[in-house]
Amino acid sequence: MDINKVLVAGSGVLGSQIAFQTAFYGFKVSVYDINEEALEKAKERLTGLKANYQEDLGATQEAVDTAYDRLSLYTNLAEAVKDVDLVIEAVPEVIDIKKAFYENLSKVAPQNTIFASNSSTMIPSQLVEFTGRPEKFLHLHFANRIWVNNTAEIMKHEGTDPKVFEEVIEFAKAINMIALPIHKEQPGYILNSLLVPFLDAAQNLVANGIADPETVDKTWMAGMGVNRGPFGVLDIIGLNTPYNIALQKAKSGNEQKAKIAEYFKTELIDKGRLGIQNGKGFYDYPNPKYEDPKFLK
Repeated sequence: MDINKVLVAGSGVLGSQIAFQTAFYGFKVSVYDINEEALEKAKERLTGLKANYQEDLGATQEAVDTAYDRLSLYTNLAEAVKDVDLVIEAVPEVIDIKKAFYENLSKVAPQNTIFASNSSTMIPSQLVEFTGRPEKFLHLHFANRIWVNNTAEIMKHEGTDPKVFEEVIEFAKAINMIALPIHKEQPGYILNSLLVPFLDAAQNLVANGIADPETVDKTWMAGMGVNRGPFGVLDIIGLNTPYNIALQKAKSGNEQKAKIAEYFKTELIDKGRLGIQNGKGFYDYPNPKYEDPKFLK
């Protein structure tokens, strides 16, 4: 594998996680964002991740400090991408923002650099024309809480060089991810192709008054022998995401999604219940009801 130095472009929640995970497993990592304010927030996120790795993975203080020291932060894209072998793009999920980013990146990146998008809503063929290097472009998608939910979905398009595809698969393994090759373009990749219908079904049950969230979760947990139900999963995702998705579909005339959006707004968002990120969602954290052994009694 020829990947030694990595640039993560976009230092939001997932971008910061990708950067820290990559650094933790020994790679030099550049982190790029548009201004100093964004990078200050990134520093807070990256510093905060140290505790997560210590608590969840048993990492030592020395290991997390060493990982942090492998990170370099930039607001200048040309400086950030210098000598980089792989760029992982995690900028906002807006086509015009991604277009502008790739057009700028292609002007300053070394010719051998591989470009990979972490996009969760787009497929490679929607972005490839902006990259200037179709054979070296593909998608590399991670799940939130990357250090424990360690899936890496690698999706190529028709023009991706097979050697690039294999190299990114090997890189994913090198940062301790479960590498999941996707040989044809698929909206939603594998995980969301399975997860979204599951979460939609749960939301429909509640919005239609069939059962309350706890009962739905109990049903799934007891019936499938798992430790978390769909509403526990939604808390991890963050409740603004399903609300915004439902709201957009409601605006297109989907009456069922309008019901779901209204439920999320009145029962959760308006009450400041945003999910695990602020300690309040369908459940209260850090000790949600579904972790109590009595939950399934």
